[in-house]
Amino acid sequence: MSTTSTTQTLSSSATLEKPRTGTWDGGNEPFKASYGKLMMWFFLLSDAFTFAAFLTAYGLIRHRHLAYVGDAKEFVFSTAYWPIPEKVFNAFPGFHGVDLPLAFVALMTMILIFSSVTMVLAVEAGQRMDKADVQKWLLWTILFGATFVSCQALEWSHFIEGTEAGTKMADGSIFHGANLAMNQYGPPLFGDLFFFITGFHGTHVFSGLCLLTWSFIATTNGTFEKRGHYEMVEKIGLYWHFVDLVWVFVFTFFYLV
Repeated sequence: MSTTSTTQTLSSSATLEKPRTGTWDGGNEPFKASYGKLMMWFFLLSDAFTFAAFLTAYGLIRHRHLAYVGDAKEFVFSTAYWPIPEKVFNAFPGFHGVDLPLAFVALMTMILIFSSVTMVLAVEAGQRMDKADVQKWLLWTILFGATFVSCQALEWSHFIEGTEAGTKMADGSIFHGANLAMNQYGPPLFGDLFFFITGFHGTHVFSGLCLLTWSFIATTNGTFEKRGHYEMVEKIGLYWHFVDLVWVFVFTFFYLV
C-alpha cells in the first residue's frame, strides 16, 4: 500500500511540474512562435512552392522558344520568337506614344516596396500598443496596396488592347493586343503565362487588402486592445511581406530577364 501511494504521489507531482502553456500540450512553443504565426509560416512555405513551380514553368517554356537575335532598335513583334520585355511594357498612363521601357512597372514595384515599409511600421506600433499609429500605418498600407492593384489593372488593359499597329499573324490578318488564345507580342504561351502568373499574384495582393481592411476596422473598434496584443496585425504583415517578396521574382522573370 505504501509503495502504491508513493507512486501515485510522484505521478501527481510530475503532472504539476509540467503545466500546460495553453497552446502546446507538450511543452514550450517552438522558436517562441505562437500557433497562429507558425501556421502562417506553413501556409507561406506552401505558397512559395506554388509560385516557384509557376516561375520554373515560365523559365522552361521560354527556354524552349527562340530568342530575338539582332539590334533591339529593329525589333518587331512576331510569334516566331519570344518578345523583348522592354518593347512590350513600354507604355505609361498619360504619355501616349512615348517610349518609356519598364517605367510604369518600376513605379508599381516602388509602390509595393513602400507598402511593405508602412506594414513594418504598423507592426512596430502594435508592439508598442499604440492604436493611433497602427491605424495610421495600416491605412497607408491599404492605400499603397490599392494603388498597386489599380496600376496592375491599367497594365492589363494596355496589354489586352495592344498597340495601334498590331502584328501580322500567320494567316495574314492583323491582330491587336492579347487574349488566352493569341497575342500580338509573341508566342501564345507568352500571353497565357503573363495573365496567369501576374493574375495569381494580383489575387494575393487583393486578398491581402481584404485582410488589411478587416484589421484596420478591428483596430478602430478596439478589438486588439481588448485582447491585449496586436498579433493578428503581425500575421497579416508576414503575408503582406511575402506578397511583396514574390513580386520581386515575378518582376525579374517577366520584365528584366
